[in-house]
Amino acid sequence: MTGAHPSLKWLSTFRAIAQSGSVQAAAAQTQQSVSTVSHQLQSLEKHLGAGLMDHTCRPMVLTPQGAIYLRHVEEVLKLLDQARGDLESIVPDALRHLRFAMIDDFEDDVGPAVTRLLTQTLPNCRFTHYTRTSHDILSLLRNRELDIAVATQPQSPLPDVAEYPVLRDPFVLAVPAAFAGNGEDLITGRSGLPFLRYMRGQIMGGQIEAQLTRLGIKLPNQFEFDSTASILALVAQNSGWAITTPSNFARSKQFHGRVRLIAFPRKGFARTISMFVAAPHLTDIAQTIGTALRSQLATQSIGPVTEAHPWLVDGYRLITD
Repeated sequence: MTGAHPSLKWLSTFRAIAQSGSVQAAAAQTQQSVSTVSHQLQSLEKHLGAGLMDHTCRPMVLTPQGAIYLRHVEEVLKLLDQARGDLESIVPDALRHLRFAMIDDFEDDVGPAVTRLLTQTLPNCRFTHYTRTSHDILSLLRNRELDIAVATQPQSPLPDVAEYPVLRDPFVLAVPAAFAGNGEDLITGRSGLPFLRYMRGQIMGGQIEAQLTRLGIKLPNQFEFDSTASILALVAQNSGWAITTPSNFARSKQFHGRVRLIAFPRKGFARTISMFVAAPHLTDIAQTIGTALRSQLATQSIGPVTEAHPWLVDGYRLITD
């Protein structure tokens, strides 16, 4: 064995041959010519002074020395992959592609601000940006089609995905501005206004239905919507009332002045908006996104809503721990 270390290219090629049992297959896998792959294996064997593959077998098999050496090669290449991940977390510009998703509740004001920050922080990175419902975002995360996402916290944690809670978003009643009754009038049907519900298939709609069931509240199922804008448009026209959240109300600025919020009259409940990170080496980038997200939520959503509805100050708030 010579004193110099073998080429990393030789090691990668050796692993490819060991896994496939064929120089031709390894050449296709590593996108090299057959003669180059064969030469790299011969060079490594000459460097080590030992035969690593039994060339007389088809497919080729490891020699005893080759099997021992392959274990060490796997460890070396694994450490290099980990080092590359660490480098990407320390040097953001090392990222070349980031798949990011933002809940559609934030698409009008908070989302664009976060996107602008990302383009400034990662000028050489290509972004694939999704705006989806929480249900769709969580499905993309489960399928490993996203790197970082902001969505409603699911009932059960996502496996192998880190979660960082960002916002406590309590459920409240949205009523016409001129409504003179109270929450009990609405949930007991005494108001005369129909209940406009979110679709049960949505995460938020499911949370609302679950709480109503726990409290024994039964409301007519005449109207069901998948859009906050559609619901609040009817509320603004004095055509119904809804259970929604301050963040949904905040984004629907066209209805402010014609819709107001009142407290849920029974045991309160809330949803949590979280940031999800699918890869450990993206933690530093996620922290940058989280800081920007909280800043935008504080100024664009929490501030204006709690100023108009001071009773929400304790309930509608950032989660910073």
